[in-house]
Amino acid sequence: MTDVFALMDQWGPEKVVCVHDRKTGMKGVLVIDNTSRGMGKGGTRMGPNLDVTEVARLARTMTWKWAACDLFHGGAKAGIQGDPNGPGKERILRAFARALSNEVPTEYVFGLDMGLSERDAAIFADELGDRGAAVGLPRELGGLPYDELGVTGFGVAEATDAAAQNIGLDLAGATVSIQGFGAVGQAAAERLIELGAVVIAVSTSEGAVVDYDGLDVARLVRLRAAHGDRSVLEYGGAVDARAALEAKSDILIPAAREDAVGEDVARSTTARLVVEGANMPTTPEAKNVLRERGIAIVPDFIANAGGIIAAAHSMDMRRSPFVVDPEAVFGMITDKMRSNTTTVLTESARRALPSHDTARLIAQERVAEAMRLRGVHAWEETQ
Repeated sequence: MTDVFALMDQWGPEKVVCVHDRKTGMKGVLVIDNTSRGMGKGGTRMGPNLDVTEVARLARTMTWKWAACDLFHGGAKAGIQGDPNGPGKERILRAFARALSNEVPTEYVFGLDMGLSERDAAIFADELGDRGAAVGLPRELGGLPYDELGVTGFGVAEATDAAAQNIGLDLAGATVSIQGFGAVGQAAAERLIELGAVVIAVSTSEGAVVDYDGLDVARLVRLRAAHGDRSVLEYGGAVDARAALEAKSDILIPAAREDAVGEDVARSTTARLVVEGANMPTTPEAKNVLRERGIAIVPDFIANAGGIIAAAHSMDMRRSPFVVDPEAVFGMITDKMRSNTTTVLTESARRALPSHDTARLIAQERVAEAMRLRGVHAWEETQ
């Protein structure tokens, strides 16, 4: 059983709410990590093996991500333990929303993450009778005219281009492997193709496809729309999913689950650049190996922050009669992603620190300043 007290440090979490509904079998948790810079905001996910520790780690990542982007929200995350494809999903979602009605939407707003869709966001809002209870709603219910996870993938590609320039790698013609071809991986692949890169490997839970002459990404996108994760099987020539991590490429983008890149991959990869499209995809041991080998890493809370830039707009317009211009959002994502990526890699070299440590220090400095203004001196406690 998770020791909740072991999760606590000088930064948070401020609040952990575990909920259970015996009728539906719903088990869930909300972790509000740190609200010194604003209301807690982070996605809501659903998975059969989800636990409190996973949600708390993700909530902390959100604290650093918001601060690293210099946007004024705090870190939070919610999760439901269960099968996102199960027949009783809607009943479970409604039970989860009811159980958190004291916190939503005053302290937390439901959003989209692994296992949840726009329809699920609509269920949350409907159950609580409040449009402001969730972001990521379908367009017909006032949602933004783009997919926030797709926006995340777009931002991953922008960060990749900025990082490649920083290390002297020309993205035009550079080969890219993408582990995970969900909404994030797909959008990253599409944008990378536009920027001139060659995507040579992608994977899903069903396997991987590898072609060193370049995959037909447009065809994969069509197949994904029709077949989901089976798209790689329909494409032809599918091999074990691990092949996307092991393919010889200039750039590796892990865009699926946590801890996917271990020491073995870190020691064998040919990549000059690793861009963390997923949350926490690289183990601590692997990060050390990559650094020793001189391989640049764009940390997750920098690389996949495009979605939270869009989410900030979603939060602002929840009860607004005005429609957000998508071009303005994409322009802001491009500017912030490129600027943040360049700043972190440049500062990492200047401070002679790993990029994750550098990015976290920048974020911590901002959170600590906000905490200081509230009379909480967390920063001094870490020195």
